Amino acid sequence: MVALCQTTWYRDQNYYDVPWRGRWETEGGGPSMGHGIHQMDLLLALLGEWAEVRAMAGRLARAVDTEDVSMAMVRFANGAMASIVNSVLSPREETYIRVDLADATVELTHLYGYKNADWRFTPAVHVRDKDRIASWTDIPADVSSSHSAQLPYLLDAMQRGERPPLSGPQGREALELIAAMYKSAFTGVPVRRGEIGPEDPFSQRMDGGSQPWP
Repeated sequence: MVALCQTTWYRDQNYYDVPWRGRWETEGGGPSMGHGIHQMDLLLALLGEWAEVRAMAGRLARAVDTEDVSMAMVRFANGAMASIVNSVLSPREETYIRVDLADATVELTHLYGYKNADWRFTPAVHVRDKDRIASWTDIPADVSSSHSAQLPYLLDAMQRGERPPLSGPQGREALELIAAMYKSAFTGVPVRRGEIGPEDPFSQRMDGGSQPWP
């Protein structure tokens, strides 16, 4: 019903002194595109299709063309509501997802990669079945959350001449949400799923071809 998705990391100005970083033309966007996209992708996997987003973005401290902070409120098709924060200005770095369901709160806290032990399950006060609660953590052995964990699936699919199990459509889902966040942030209006068509400037560039800041 309720979710939080936070990618609060820290990147100093030296990080952005690399010529291609912090530029719409070469990096595609700020922490929304380059950092928070991984947890937003996971949020979509947990909650399903989104329906509407309202967002803000700011360039507060780094000498970049893109944002260095973004925030969004997202309503999902199933009615769930989520708050998303992406930052590269946070000295205590953390990656965090929280989902409040009818019977439990599920949390994932990590930084750049998670394991089974990084998930926490808190039952609601009315849930007293110990076997049921224990079953929530009875999950298979750890599978890495890194890029290298997905590479074998990609290579196997290429060898068989098949589409990878996660391919273009799944990647587009996360990109569509991020494009909607940018559009909402730079136009000041809510954006609904499916609103950004091929002719929309935010379909071509995450800044919509505008100059959001002087």
